[in-house]
Amino acid sequence: PAPAPAAKPAAPAAAPSPGGIEVRSPMSGTFYAAAAPGEPNFVKVGDMVKKGQTVGIIEAMKLMNEIEAEASGEVVKIMAENGKPINAGQPLMILK
Repeated sequence: PAPAPAAKPAAPAAAPSPGGIEVRSPMSGTFYAAAAPGEPNFVKVGDMVKKGQTVGIIEAMKLMNEIEAEASGEVVKIMAENGKPINAGQPLMILK
């Protein structure tokens, strides 16, 4: 069998994308769009966010980590699914 590829470093939290700025996950874990079940989502498509605003939570090793927008803009697409596992560097949403 071929050797396992070397682990890639995590991508920056915000990266230019043809469709806007990608907000990427800084870690692997489970993505949550709201603070708790039944609560409203932190953001939805069409919302304007400011740099530093919480856009989601990633649970990693039983710790809840708030994910903040690295730039200001309008949420044009949310790629992460609530309650689903994500990997470090995976795009969570796109801001324009």
